[in-house]
Amino acid sequence: MNDKQKKPQKLKARLPRGFVDRTAGDIRAVNEMTAKIREVYEHYGFDPLETPLFEYTDALGKFLPDSDRPNEGVFSLQDDDEQWMSLRYDLTAPLARHVAENFNEIQLPYRTYRAGYVFRNEKPGPGRFRQFMQFDADTVGAPGVQADAEMCMMMADTLEALGIKRGDYVIRVNNRKVLDGVLEAIGLGGDDKAGQRLNVLRAIDKLDKFGPEGVALLLGPGRKDESGDFTKGAGLDKEQIDKVLFFVGITDYGESAVRLAELVAGTARGGEGVEELNFIGALVTSAGYGPDRIKIDPSVVRGLEYYTGPVYEAELTFDVTNEKGEKVVFGSVGGGGRYDGLVSRFMGQPVPATGFSIGVSRLMTALKNLGKLGASEVIEPVLVTVMDGDVEAMGRYQKMTQELRAAGIRAEMFQGNWKKFGNQLKYADRRGCPVAIIQGGDERATSVVQIKDLIEGKRLSGEIEDNASWREARVAQETAPEADLVARVKEILAAQAEDRKRAAYGFALPYDPAQVGDTDENA
Repeated sequence: MNDKQKKPQKLKARLPRGFVDRTAGDIRAVNEMTAKIREVYEHYGFDPLETPLFEYTDALGKFLPDSDRPNEGVFSLQDDDEQWMSLRYDLTAPLARHVAENFNEIQLPYRTYRAGYVFRNEKPGPGRFRQFMQFDADTVGAPGVQADAEMCMMMADTLEALGIKRGDYVIRVNNRKVLDGVLEAIGLGGDDKAGQRLNVLRAIDKLDKFGPEGVALLLGPGRKDESGDFTKGAGLDKEQIDKVLFFVGITDYGESAVRLAELVAGTARGGEGVEELNFIGALVTSAGYGPDRIKIDPSVVRGLEYYTGPVYEAELTFDVTNEKGEKVVFGSVGGGGRYDGLVSRFMGQPVPATGFSIGVSRLMTALKNLGKLGASEVIEPVLVTVMDGDVEAMGRYQKMTQELRAAGIRAEMFQGNWKKFGNQLKYADRRGCPVAIIQGGDERATSVVQIKDLIEGKRLSGEIEDNASWREARVAQETAPEADLVARVKEILAAQAEDRKRAAYGFALPYDPAQVGDTDENA
């Protein structure tokens, strides 16, 4: 019998399904993007708001995204007072709670924006995560559709501020009242038909994915996908299906407006929706936002049940290559609409509201495809190397590091095993550090430092063929007084920046010593 004790098993490092880690590049790209979005929102007079990740589950109400999953599509836990709390699944329901809770202190109309993570207890899949970031803007207390028109214009301005040119995007606008009128006209009005109406909305929302034929199946008996899974349909007959497909198939609202008005004739809600669509169209046109930027499009539904009026969607129209190498239209990166009933649940009185949400991760992917993100330069830190480990030496290394930081230069003192100096330079090379600061005992005794230009040194090691080339090139390492450390590092970093510009433009830029900090005419 083997009496040897079994080694304890190592814990396996693994991410929960549907969640991802974000690297430095991703974080910087998001920060760059959200800063531009925030600037547009602020320009429109919106103010920031932050709500907690958790809300009481009953505050989320029936407006949950996926009722066939555990916990109604949200992650929930029970507090010590036995009340159920859930991670927020969007940023709109928490806003509604905040407005209701602070209604007497809030100045209406209340114009606010919020950015943050939301969570969905849904089955993860390719490009479908359980945690993702949204960036919302909302106006609460504005009953007129001019507030909806302004949201659409702000969405257009936001996309252009992010570098997406006209022709590569469109804001598509519809009105749920018009669809309600269509549904009423085909016999799906009344509370007893609420479930069937919701199934129709979900079917229409799949138009881009399945096309008219697939949506017709979802409106009728149901649809079986490639895997054999069957989705039960809304149970409409052929005449009903034809009318719904006509409505969502309108591509030119101007040409189809009369027939659409005839379809919803006799339904007060449908007629009101048509008037509101026409009003929004007139407003955005007057403000200079033509159909190439904001377009009336009855195929826009938006899946959530709480929308009560205008709905809108920001769609990118350029092609990208998918994982199969196919050219596909990028599609929606955000949307929203009017939700006059959401705040009212807490108030017992009507509180109109409208807003939209941008899918940050999806939009970030689009901007990377266009080369509009991640272009801002991030310089890796200057490395102060460590040659000796005594207190006096360490104190001087740390002092140098702090002086560089105080001058606005990104810097770090090496914190690994300092006894193998070669490893420090390997670390600097792998990290992409632009400059290394070296001070051994001899340098310390004379209060000087060695400053090594790692970028130039790397270039020289690959390009220098003879002594003449070496003499003509900028020296890659120099000795400088400690007192001149910051100034010389600034000059080297400026020279490196100038080299990058020359490389980017493909030709020599005019040399300006004042820009790079060199005062020596022979530098």
